[in-house]
Parts: sequence; C-alpha cells; structure tokens
Amino acid sequence: MLRLDQASRARVVVAGMGDAGLLAAINLVRHRRLVDVVGVSSKPGLISGQSLGWRLARPEEWVTRFNISYDRFRVLDRARLVHGSLTGLDTDARTVTVRSADGTTTREPYDALVLATGVSNGFWRQPELQDQSEIDKGLRDMHARVAAADSIAIVGGGATAVGAAAQLAEAFPAARIDLYFPGDRALTSHHPDVWNAVKARLERLRVHLYPGHRAELPADLSPAAGPVTFVTGQPPAEAGLVLWAVGRARPNTGWLPEDLLDPHGYVRVGADLRTPDHDRIWAVGDVAASDALRGSARNGGPALVARNVVAALRGKPGRDLRIRGHAQGAVLGPLQDGLEIFSYAGRRVRIPRRPYFALERYLEGPFVYGGIRPASSQVADSMKQ
Repeated sequence: MLRLDQASRARVVVAGMGDAGLLAAINLVRHRRLVDVVGVSSKPGLISGQSLGWRLARPEEWVTRFNISYDRFRVLDRARLVHGSLTGLDTDARTVTVRSADGTTTREPYDALVLATGVSNGFWRQPELQDQSEIDKGLRDMHARVAAADSIAIVGGGATAVGAAAQLAEAFPAARIDLYFPGDRALTSHHPDVWNAVKARLERLRVHLYPGHRAELPADLSPAAGPVTFVTGQPPAEAGLVLWAVGRARPNTGWLPEDLLDPHGYVRVGADLRTPDHDRIWAVGDVAASDALRGSARNGGPALVARNVVAALRGKPGRDLRIRGHAQGAVLGPLQDGLEIFSYAGRRVRIPRRPYFALERYLEGPFVYGGIRPASSQVADSMKQ
C-alpha cells in the first residue's frame, strides 16, 4: 500500500502535460511540502486539443488561451519539466523512460505516477515531439488553408465538428460551410435541448446541415479537397477542403504495459481514477477509461486525481469521480456576440464577448492556473508571420 514516509517528499511524475495533465500538475504542486512534481511533455507548453474551430478561424486569439509556454505558469516554477517523448514504463522499478529531441534517453523515477497522455485525433491532436516553431508553423499553415477555401465540408456530429462549423461560418462568411453527420441530430452526447439551440444558431450563420449522411472514411483523415462519399446512399459531395472531425480517437498508450489497458487501449481506472492493479498509478483525461464520455477530462478530474494522490500519500481514502449522463460546456466556442455554456440538463448561459475575455484574464489565470505571466511580443506575433 502506498503511503508517504513523513521524513521525505514523494516524487510524483505527471506523464503528459496537456489540458488534464497540466491542471493535475498545478494542483499537485500546491502540496509542495508533501510532493516534488515532475511533468513530462512532448510539447514545450500547453497545446490544447480544445476549440478546433476557434483555432482554425482565429488562431491569434486561440493561442492566448490554449497555446501557452510552461514557463509562463507561475506555479510550475516549483516543478521540474522534461521535454521529450515517453517510450516506456517499468512498474517494478517505478520509472518512466523519456527520449529527448537529440535521441538520448533518461529514466524518471516516481513514487506516484499520473498518466495524462490523452488521445490522438485528426491533425490537431498528435503526440509527436515538437518545438514551438513547429507548432506555430502548423497553426499558421492550417489557418491559411482554411481561409483560402471557397467551400468547406465538415464531417462529424460531435462538439468539435459543430463548433468548427459555427466558427468558420462566422469568420469566413463568403465560404460555403457544410456539416455532415450520420444521425437525425448532432451532439448526441448532450441533452437534446442543446442541439435544438445550436441548430438554430448554425442556421442563422448559414451553415448547411446534412443529417443522415454517414461518410465513408478514408485511411488518411488529414484535411484535403473533396469529394466526400457516403455509405448511406447520397451522391458524393464536392468541397474545396474537407475537415474530418469524426472522433476516431486513439489513446496515446503505446508505451504502456498491456496489463494497464482495456481492450481499446485506454487506461483502466476505478471510480477514484486509480488503476486497479497498481496502487501507485492513476490516470486522468481522455486517456482514462473512466466512463463512455471520458468524463474525467471535464468533470473536475485533474483536481480530483491530485487530491487522491495526496490522500494516498497520507494513507487516507480517495474520492470517486462523479459521472454525468450528458456532456456539458461551451459547444461553439466564443463567437462575436459571446460564449454560450450549456449544462448537463441543457440549460444555457451566455457571456458577452468582452466580459468573457475579462473573466479569462482576471479569474481563470490566477485561480485555475495559479497565475500566468504575460506573453512576450515575439509569442504574441507568432501567428501573424
């Protein structure tokens, strides 16, 4: 049974520092008298998988919220960060193996390990080792391709596809935006009232909706020119650019022992996000098989897993993740008239655009992330090059 020797601090390794891993690390660092935190990431900073549409339509805004260098997070001054690719885990020796950009490998020992390596999905969520210049170039190049297209077909019925349709329709009103999804409605993981509200908004933005269109998926889901073909019998659809947002996610777990994984490659966890056969290992975010909706990525999972690690180190029981029946959140992202946030029950709250950005700056930065240093002018201008 894991329990901390009170004479020393425990070393907690957070494997993966995306949306969930970053928040888990920040919550752990706040217990600095109890733990030393080591974060391992293939990126030099947060490069979020959230809000694809906003990222494509207005990358200069998106980067201020979702692409932030780790050295800007004040709390992480008290952590040690390792830039490299995770290549192995030895549960007996309690080490993870990391390969750096120059090909050298190191082993990071742990007393407790939090797995937060997420999933690969489409062109916007990939685990490759990158530096900031490569990330910036990818963002600029993809925005340029979208801006140059006179027609864009978006394939998928989840929040990523629907949000992309709204953002691109607003940002590029001269382009035709088509949204193809297989069911009678999109957003099937949300309360039905959410789709009713979002559908009306998409129609006002002149997005063309095509329910009942199940696309034939190509082997390569990279953005490309059409046509899109359908297994449901409709004629092919031409498009200057096709965005595949079909949810073909692949967990980034190829470096992990198979006994940690479920049949689909996700990390098996209990309700407290601890792995059932290894009492020193937890998982959080999209990589964790917590429930069908991967609810630990959004329902306070990072704070919960940090609390449960600390509780285990103190010899106390952890708490269980509260699973919701429907997804929640800001489906469309911030549009010109503000941001709409939907609850599990389908209720919505609208925050006007200017107050939303003020809340981001003055509340989320200090209270969620523990303070974020201002970006340099070089970083701020990277999307304009």
